[in-house]
Amino acid sequence: MNTKFYSLLIPFFSGISTTIGFLPIFISKKYQNILIPFSLSFSAGVMIFLSCFSLIPEAFLCLKTGDFLHQILLTIISILIGFFLSSYIDMKIETKIKTNSLYKLGILSIIVLILHNIPEGITTYLTTEANYSLGISLAFAIALHNIPEGIAIAIPIYYSTKDKKKAFNYTFISGFSEFLGAIFAYLFFKNYINKLLLFYLFSTTAGIMLHLSFIDLLPNSFQYKKKKTSLLGFALGSLIMILCLSILH
Repeated sequence: MNTKFYSLLIPFFSGISTTIGFLPIFISKKYQNILIPFSLSFSAGVMIFLSCFSLIPEAFLCLKTGDFLHQILLTIISILIGFFLSSYIDMKIETKIKTNSLYKLGILSIIVLILHNIPEGITTYLTTEANYSLGISLAFAIALHNIPEGIAIAIPIYYSTKDKKKAFNYTFISGFSEFLGAIFAYLFFKNYINKLLLFYLFSTTAGIMLHLSFIDLLPNSFQYKKKKTSLLGFALGSLIMILCLSILH
């Protein structure tokens, strides 16, 4: 078996599953006022649970200082760096896109998910090369949670631009970045990746996701005054991530 080939192929398919999140845009436009708040809160549920129960714990485990309080402090600082970095990006995008909050959300989602998917692709590649069956299981769980991530991009982009091609392309770019992570791992990172680098990647990405969820996704979802729809979306997104993370672990 050519392990390097399959170690690259598996992250490609798990990443490209993000494009499945493009499909809900074909739902009738008369459901727009339900679909948008549901999708935004659904995406927030996915990101919050992914951050709190996967990225942050994984980051903490990567940090081995021997001092528990120092580990906690450094983790919090790194998360806050990600949070304020997202706030800065948000502010910069706001100055260019003042009248279209949905489009801004789509662009922010692309940025944060690319930052998330690249280390995810690195992890999947390295895991698959070390343990093929574990790599398959990891990729399956990642593929499941990539679908709602695709929704987080496709829905805001489509309903703000009415452009299906743009919504698909942006969703594809986000998913393809996972494959790029695998390629980077194969070409450059395999011999240089270390726990400290993974710590900063995971924790800052978690901070970015938490900012996007609490400051952008949830407030915009509740603006549609469909409280039950928003709460249902958040609950369903959280439940799916609980299932995905239980498979992953």
